[in-house]
Amino acid sequence: MRKIAVLASGNGTNLQALIDAINTGFIKNAEINVVISNRKQAYALERARNNDIEALWINSKEFFDCDEYNERILSELKSRGIDLVLLAGYMKVLNWKFARDFEGRIMNVHPSLIPAFCGKGFYGNRVHEAVLASGVKITGATVHFVDEGIDTGPIILQKAIMVRPDETVESLKERVLEVEHRLYPLAVKLFCENRLRVIGKKVIILPQTKQRRRNGCQEEL
Repeated sequence: MRKIAVLASGNGTNLQALIDAINTGFIKNAEINVVISNRKQAYALERARNNDIEALWINSKEFFDCDEYNERILSELKSRGIDLVLLAGYMKVLNWKFARDFEGRIMNVHPSLIPAFCGKGFYGNRVHEAVLASGVKITGATVHFVDEGIDTGPIILQKAIMVRPDETVESLKERVLEVEHRLYPLAVKLFCENRLRVIGKKVIILPQTKQRRRNGCQEEL
């Protein structure tokens, strides 16, 4: 059973999509053990409580600096034996030690087609505002592994959508969110099925293992 931790700062709609995917069996052999937020009023914590998941608020203002704060979160994750860390609208930057300690085991979803409209300063509505201002015809969502940079880790999955002529920031945000809610659970499913391999900056998705029965036992092909 893969143990998952979700870090969230806001409403937590991607968290809910992940919870639903586990509850319906789309994601197998996994459970969300804890949801951690830097904001006491983050609705993501309420979503966790509503689903009998431990909800933990860690106030970043109580720590000397970001490194000390990241160290506290790391200690919480390690004490629970967490296998996979998922960022879901988490508005704090992970430091290099966090990224290295969980290398290949931290995912994030970003509301654009990386490497476009990403990096420092590109978050929330700012991404969609930049997309509309640029006049591009397509945008979308990206799920990627987190490394020591900002939105620079290996890309796992991407899905594009067309930008409509009458698009607004709010309409684009909602349409991209719909993509995120499908893409993120799929990436987690692939991870939990041990089907992701990182080679340099590339993520290879392995085919699903077929199984056959022999003398009442399952055998992988």
